[in-house]
Amino acid sequence: MKIIDAHLHFSNIESFKKTAKEISYLNYSLEGLNIEFQECDIVAGIAMGLSESKTGDFPDYTAENPMLLDLNEKTPDNLYCCVGINPFRLKSEDKNKELDKIEAALRSSKTAGIKIYAGYYPFYVYDNIYGPIYELAIKYNLPVVIHSGDTYSERGLLKYSHPLNVDELAISYRKINFIIAHFGDPWIMDTAEIIRKNHNVYADLSGLIVGDVENVKRFSNERLFVDHIKRGLVYTDNYQKVLFGSDWPLVQIKPFIEFVKQLIPEKYYDYVFCNNALNVFKRINIE
Repeated sequence: MKIIDAHLHFSNIESFKKTAKEISYLNYSLEGLNIEFQECDIVAGIAMGLSESKTGDFPDYTAENPMLLDLNEKTPDNLYCCVGINPFRLKSEDKNKELDKIEAALRSSKTAGIKIYAGYYPFYVYDNIYGPIYELAIKYNLPVVIHSGDTYSERGLLKYSHPLNVDELAISYRKINFIIAHFGDPWIMDTAEIIRKNHNVYADLSGLIVGDVENVKRFSNERLFVDHIKRGLVYTDNYQKVLFGSDWPLVQIKPFIEFVKQLIPEKYYDYVFCNNALNVFKRINIE
């Protein structure tokens, strides 16, 4: 079975390095990613562009636009990027220069989409500050991934990352496909309603568990936790709108794949693990 990891990280973020070393026990490096891709038969990955200008500052309000992939000077040939946006830079007098830099990054064949870090930055996703970004998404026919749900930082503000905010955005920009990251966890049912209601909204299953293989097993055996996610999937009743993603390096990919298989009926594996990503992220080429 071909697998596309539609949500992972490849950025020089201190908290990611710490998690990889102390919680998920994996090799957060180019070599480590290549090994996990090979072990899991992953044919392509989509990494979320993110950066911090000072070690440990994530979420960094001063980060340069566009936020790209800076863990290593080299990236795997089958790794694509969702260009990250720092909205604070769009408030500056150099707004047009910021947009020019972002647009230049969007022209790259290795750019698969755009990433909005709702909750990490204190702006609602429908705030006018993002308007020029959404217009660029339409111009280049690129999907927009929206961080949703819990934030991997105590400095995040959850009112900005609630999935219900995506409803207004999806109505305003019908030509854009939006992906609600992390299934909006813990607001699973709210996310399920948004993707059920709106033809242009999808969700990925990344980041539902953080940790090593033993932690994944522990949660996989916790019925209340599993049912919490399955309820949303059953309510949505459309496995062609759900994408596999790991959130690597926050979790080891192989055991997380097995966990997601537990959530999805086997007849939909090809959709969730590969075909849906190809449908949404048009620039991905796995041939």
